[in-house]
Amino acid sequence: RTVEPLEYYRKFLKENCRPDGRELGEFRTTTLNIGSITTADGSALVKLGNTTVVCGIKMEFAVPTVDAPNKGYVVPNVDLPPLCSSRFRPGPPGEQAQAASQFIADVIENSQFLQKEDLCIEKGKLVWVVYCDMMCLDYDGNLLDACIIALLAALKNVQLPSVSISVETGLAEVDMNQKNQLNIRKHPVATSFAIFDDTIFIVDPTAEEETLASGMATIVVDEEDRLCAVHKPGGSGASGEKLQDCIVRAQTRHREVYKLLSEVMKSVTPSTDGKQEAPKKASLYK
Repeated sequence: RTVEPLEYYRKFLKENCRPDGRELGEFRTTTLNIGSITTADGSALVKLGNTTVVCGIKMEFAVPTVDAPNKGYVVPNVDLPPLCSSRFRPGPPGEQAQAASQFIADVIENSQFLQKEDLCIEKGKLVWVVYCDMMCLDYDGNLLDACIIALLAALKNVQLPSVSISVETGLAEVDMNQKNQLNIRKHPVATSFAIFDDTIFIVDPTAEEETLASGMATIVVDEEDRLCAVHKPGGSGASGEKLQDCIVRAQTRHREVYKLLSEVMKSVTPSTDGKQEAPKKASLYK
């Protein structure tokens, strides 16, 4: 395995399995915990096998732009600190972190699951800014899938106070006793594949499998089976037939994750003071 890791993997792939015992189309156990960061407006922690991502949401006021007076802002950021893997170094965001942040920004824009018009408090005067900070605590491959699940769960965990503009003073007045959830219109879920020898596609690759693979692909679909994004950062090509197979698998994965997300959200009931119950956790074994 150390001398010829790719040949070692190929022996398993020929038998339609992987060294960790999974089948080619099998995901690692997915665990979701929401509301774990009490200082954030919304938060979620996702474990996909060993890969662990925590997402914290902070909401702030801002003045809208002249071109879009009724639109708020959504600012996603992915952080890959050295503590999550020895492959990352201290300093400014690396190429992989920047690419992940841009990919998530594209998913938000394309899927329209959080529309910027819904973040408007008063047209031309005040809007919400949604800061979505995702930090990887343990990196073992398939970062994008974990980030999308964590982001979606954290946004659904947000409780926004009621805000209005005072006619007399022109200042924002916040009513902490009246809180509402963000209007999440769609629920996009990402499914990533590693490509071996241009023909073999395996889901939920580990960090080792990503290193050995000749290419990667990520498919994002929503609950209506609508294709929201395809991320194919170079490497081996993929035929139309193979991509269609990937989309079908992504649609199945969406139903699994959506069920997990729904179960966790049902287990959390906001109290009258706006605070939520203790963090809830649920696992998916598919």
